[in-house]
Amino acid sequence: MDKADLVRLLHEVRLEREADLKARFDRSLSFADSLFDRWERAKRLGFGEGSSIYDSALVYGEVTVGPNTWVGPYTLLDGTGGGLMIGSWCSISTGVHIYTHDTVLKALSGGKIAKREASVRIGDCVYIGGQCIITAGVTIGERCVVAANSLVTKSVPPGTIVGGTPAKPFGRVEGEGENVKLVFDRKEAKARVRR
Repeated sequence: MDKADLVRLLHEVRLEREADLKARFDRSLSFADSLFDRWERAKRLGFGEGSSIYDSALVYGEVTVGPNTWVGPYTLLDGTGGGLMIGSWCSISTGVHIYTHDTVLKALSGGKIAKREASVRIGDCVYIGGQCIITAGVTIGERCVVAANSLVTKSVPPGTIVGGTPAKPFGRVEGEGENVKLVFDRKEAKARVRR
C-alpha cells in the first residue's frame, strides 16, 4: 500500500466513523476521539470500572481515577508533582487542566528556586466545569461544583459551589441522590454580577 492509498483509506474510515457517531449519538468528534474507545483507554490506564477518557486528553505521571468518572476531551491530568487522585462519579469537563506542579518561581529565579510540587485530590461526585484550571496542592471535597472558566488555587470544602478567578464559594450542594440540589448564596451571587 502506498502513501496515497493509506490516505484514501484513512479518509474512508474517518467518514464512516463520523456517519456512525452522527447517526447513533448526533455528534461529530475529532478523528482520534471518534476512532478510539474511551472506556478501553480508561481501563488501560487503570481507571475505575465504568470510567472513560477521550483520546485527546493528556495524562502525565501518577493519576488515579475512581469508577464511573467521565474525563472529557482536551483535558490535561498532571500527576507528575505528587500524584492526582480523582474520585468516583466525577465529571471533568472539556478543556480542564489539573496540575500537581508549577514552575513559576523556577522561571522567575532563573532556576535558583525549584519547581513547586504538591498532590491534588478530588473527592467523589464532583463536577468541574469546562476550561477550569486547578493548581498544585488543591483538595476538592466530595459533592462540589466548580463553575466553568474558574481558577482553583485553594482547597474547596465538601458540598461547596465555587467559581471565578480565583475561585470563591458562592453556594452549596444539599440533599443526596435524587434529592440533590444546588443552593446559591444570593448576596454573593449579586456581588459577583456587580464586579
